[in-house]
Formats: sequence, C-alpha cells, structure tokens
Amino acid sequence: MKNNKIVIYIGILVVGVLLGWLLFGGSSKEGTDHNHDAVAATNQMWTCSMHPQIMQPEPGDCPICGMDLISAENGSDGLLADQFKLTENAMALANIQTSIVGKGNVEGNTIKLSGKIAENEEANAVQVSYFAGRIERLNVSFTGEEVRKGQLLATIYSPELYAAQQELITAASLKESQPALYKAVRNKLKLWKLSENQINQIEETGKVKENFPVYATVSGTVTEKLVEQGDYIKQGQPLLKIANLNTVWGNFDVYENQIDRFKKGQEVMITTNAYPNKEFKGKVDFIDPVLNTKTRTVTLRVVLNNKDDVFKPGMFVTANIEGSTAKNDDVLTIPASSVLWTGERSVVYLKTNPDQPIFEMLEIKLGNQIGNEYEVLEGLFVGNEIVTNGTFTVDAAAQLQGKKSMMNKDGGKIMTGHEGHLGIDNNASNKVNDHTNMNERLEVSAKFQEQLKAVFNEYINLKDALVKEDSKSTSANATTLLNKLNKVDMKLLSDNKAHNHWMSLAGDIKASATSISKASSIKSQRDDFKHLSSHLIKVLQLFGVNEKVYVQFCPMADNDKGAYWLSKEEKVINPYFGSAMLTCGEVKQVI
Repeated sequence: MKNNKIVIYIGILVVGVLLGWLLFGGSSKEGTDHNHDAVAATNQMWTCSMHPQIMQPEPGDCPICGMDLISAENGSDGLLADQFKLTENAMALANIQTSIVGKGNVEGNTIKLSGKIAENEEANAVQVSYFAGRIERLNVSFTGEEVRKGQLLATIYSPELYAAQQELITAASLKESQPALYKAVRNKLKLWKLSENQINQIEETGKVKENFPVYATVSGTVTEKLVEQGDYIKQGQPLLKIANLNTVWGNFDVYENQIDRFKKGQEVMITTNAYPNKEFKGKVDFIDPVLNTKTRTVTLRVVLNNKDDVFKPGMFVTANIEGSTAKNDDVLTIPASSVLWTGERSVVYLKTNPDQPIFEMLEIKLGNQIGNEYEVLEGLFVGNEIVTNGTFTVDAAAQLQGKKSMMNKDGGKIMTGHEGHLGIDNNASNKVNDHTNMNERLEVSAKFQEQLKAVFNEYINLKDALVKEDSKSTSANATTLLNKLNKVDMKLLSDNKAHNHWMSLAGDIKASATSISKASSIKSQRDDFKHLSSHLIKVLQLFGVNEKVYVQFCPMADNDKGAYWLSKEEKVINPYFGSAMLTCGEVKQVI
C-alpha cells in the first residue's frame, strides 16, 4: 500500500514539473530575450547623416537640418586617430564621389600659370644730377606723374657751376691768346650736360646764372622720388626713377619639373580680374636660368604691349600656355574639384579603405594647373583613391568630428553653428580652446552684447577705411575702437568662463588695435588688421552681437597665406587689397 502511495506521489511530482516547464519555461525565455532587447535598445544611439556630431539616445529629427535620424553603429570601429567614417546615406545625399589617382598624358593641354605684372626693367631710367648743389625747385609733385623728354624737372643752385661760368667769361676774353684754356672751360661745362646754346648764351651776355635747370632725358612715369625740394645733392646723385610703361613684364612661376615644357617664343594668352572678358596675347621672352631654391621655381617672363595703359605693375594675371611635348609625358594629375586650398596648404581627402567610406585628410604639393586638373608634385601616389566630388561636405564632416581638416590642420573640436562652420588656426583660437571646445555660445546679458556691438561697429568703420586705403582714417577708427573697448563693462559677465574668455581676447584686441592706431603705413595696418580680425571673430562666436555677421576669407592676402575679416554684408569687399583686388575672397561662415 505504501509502495503504491510513493509511486502516486512520484507521478504527481513528475507531472507537476512537466506542466511547470510547459506553462512557464517559454515565458522565462521570452522575458530573458525581452531584457536583452531592452539593453540593446538602451545602448542604441541615433545620428544625422549630414551632421554626424548629433548623437541622441532615441530616434527623431536632426535639430540642425530637420532630417530623420538614423541608427549609429555601436562600439569602436577601429579607425586611426585622423580617420573618420561617413554613412552610406550621407555619401548618397551629398553625392560624394571618388576616383583612383593615375598618371595622365598632358601633351597638348593648356597649362595655367599665375603671375604678376612688373615694370619692364629694360625701359627703366634713373634721372640724375650732373652737378652738385641745392634743389631750389622740384617740379615733380608725386609718384605716378607722367613726364616727357626735355621737360623741366628741377632747378638747382650750384656754387661749382657758378664759378665755372665765371671761368668761361674770363676765358672767352682770352680765347685768341689762349685757345686751349677756352676750349677746356667749354668742355668742362659740357660734362655737366649744359647745351651749346646755354654755353653760348652765357658767353655772349657775360651774365652768370645762379640757378640751372635739369631736364628729363627720357619719357615715362615717375615710379619713385629720391629727393625733395631743398635737399643738397652730390654730382651724379639720382633724383627720380622713371619707368616707360608702354611695355611691361608678366612674371610667372614654373616648377622645376616642368621647365622642359616651355621655350622662348611660345604664344601666351593673358587674363586678369580687371578685364574678365578680355584676353591679351604675348610671347615667352625669357626663362630664368637660375632656380629659386626656396620655392623650387624659375621665372618665366612675357613682354606685354601696354600702350593703352591696361596693365599696372603689381597686378595679378593668369597665363594660359599650350605646353610643348615634355621629355616625361607621364604626369601625376588630379581633378581641380578634389583640391581644397587655404592659401598656404593644399589638401585632398583620401579614401583609406576601398570597401568602406573611411576618409583621412592629406596635405599635398601641387604643380601647375593643366586645364581642369592639377599636377601633383608630392603627397599622392598612383592607385590612391581620393574624393573628387563633394569635397567640401567631407571636409565639413571632418571638422565636425574633430579630425584634421582644411582649416583645422591639427584636429580637435571646433565651433559649430546653425548657419555655418569655421576653424581658424591662430593664437586667439588656441587661447580659447584652452578653456572650452567652443561647441556652444556662452550666455551673456543683452547689455554686454550691446556694448560689444559698439566695438564691432568701429571695426567695420576701420575695415572700410582700409578698403579705401586711407591710412589716417584707419588710425582714427582704431583709436575710437579702443575707446569703445574700454567702455565694455566686464562686471556684466557673471559667469567665470565667460569672464576668462573676455579677459584673454580683449587684451589681444587692444594690442592689435593699438598697433593699427600707431602704424604709419597702410601695409603695416593691414598686417595688424589680420590679427585684430582673428581675435574679434572668436569674440563674436562666443558672445554674439544679435546681428548676422559674415566671416570672409581671401587666400591671396598676407603673401598668399590667407586672411579673414568680418563684414555686415554678404558681398565681398576686400580690405587687404582695396581697389587692386576688391572682390577677392568668399564667405566662410555666418555668425
């Protein structure tokens, strides 16, 4: 009986375990799976395909552009420090295209060279004085003045010439008895460039002239005044430099590996920004036999007819030359669309993985532009894959992810805004980045922004004076800017971070503005204006002035290193070149 009860109990137990497994086992597994999914969902991040700096823990819209967020890949993707990755969606939306670098035959293609107009040194002359004395009157008022051969340039009082005239009058009375002495005295006056008529007049009248005229020996344009009225001069001392600008030189730089593709007599088509719809013909007149060891270039010279006064010395020009057959026809070339140029650096974006959209910025050295392509002298090799379309978009992604980029060669996070982005490599940037990554604008009072706007308005007046090349007004505006700067109340900055930033940058602004106010030349003022602009850009990025401000950039300023400035209007009016290159530049950011 007991055995039967034991069997029954065992059977009930087995049935209970079986039922429990059937009823609750699946639920347990389901609960476990559900927990895994919850964890995975918790770790999932969402980003924007066009703004990869946006990272959110849940799906939604991009706060910058409004696009739907996409899932971001979890975990480390094994990228190197300078590499970054784009999503396939971003690649498609921005139409980013790449191509393989190869060697192309450039025979017969047009080569584009950049250069400047210079005076024709063969037509230059220096006007000198042939006798010592004091300049009683100087008839040339300014450089750039036109003079004609035989024109009166100056009147000089010369004690030596005064004594020589008296000798002539005395020798004339003795010319019958001492003809050799008489002839010697006349020849002495001829050496001082007195004409036969002048000498005969002195002899006939018996009167000594106190002041003697100096006449122009050539026609041309005065390029430099070497003396002023009232100066004492020596015999043979230069008075003026005169250039004949009926012909001018166009000097162009040619890289050493391209020298064999140019020869004397080649036809050249010249264009300039001053006359965008015109082309001017010329021929290669000279190729410098000496290489510039710093730039690794030689100068190619073209003589240009300038009777219509089209070309001005210092003007930037471009030459298009049909390249002759090179000894080495294979030249490494890349599309112009793949190159980003800052004025001192040329960069491209290398696709480092053929199977994934992973990129890295690469600095290269360019040669001449050949049609729509650039020659590559250093930095790339055959077989490299580079971005050829959408390069600016890739560069923006690099900046936003804190990687090396065109304007941020050392990498690191830079400021981003709703309307643009910009990285500026300067001392002001470094000082600010010591305290913050510049991802957000600092909150300050409206009164502080109003005081800062007064400083900014004086900066604009200063910039306009530089455009007009008015050195005196520039100095005055710099002084007014300093006065406005001193009126900015630092007590309005209650936040320590904002206070520290302002203390650092305000000191830099004051130093630059002070240098501008004391500078006597427009060139020095423009050099200091570059620094002033960099510091003020950082200030406006941090604090704002409740007004739309355009950050503009000219790659040719500061000896082709490039420089920024601020403007209230989108239209580019260049303060670094003025009328010479008024529209050179582009908008880089809107603050």
